[in-house]
Amino acid sequence: MPVRSLRSSVLVWPDRPAVDASVRQWAEQTARQRPELLRVGYFGSYARGNWGVGSDLDLLLIVARADDPFERRAVRWDTTALPVPADVLVYTAAEWESVSVATAFGRSVSTEAVWVFHRAHAEPRP
Repeated sequence: MPVRSLRSSVLVWPDRPAVDASVRQWAEQTARQRPELLRVGYFGSYARGNWGVGSDLDLLLIVARADDPFERRAVRWDTTALPVPADVLVYTAAEWESVSVATAFGRSVSTEAVWVFHRAHAEPRP
């Protein structure tokens, strides 16, 4: 979240390198706890480099499987450790494969996404 400079009342919003490092760390930690997590990427203003004060993080998670409907999946992912608010989209691998080639949104995200985590296949559940 934004922090105040020690000598000023100006809010300083986390920059791209700080957000990128945080997302990478979050992805690694989350993947250890969630074996169904296959890929993590971000897109939007932080990926394009045109973020600003108030920008959120558009986070894309690809999972091996999902029991919940698409609209409810994001609530199962705790992103409070990230330095900015995050909008989370969670697709199964099969869904993303279809969306990424069949829709303008998917093609756009595929082009600009910064992928920070990739697991070749889902690990078996313990």
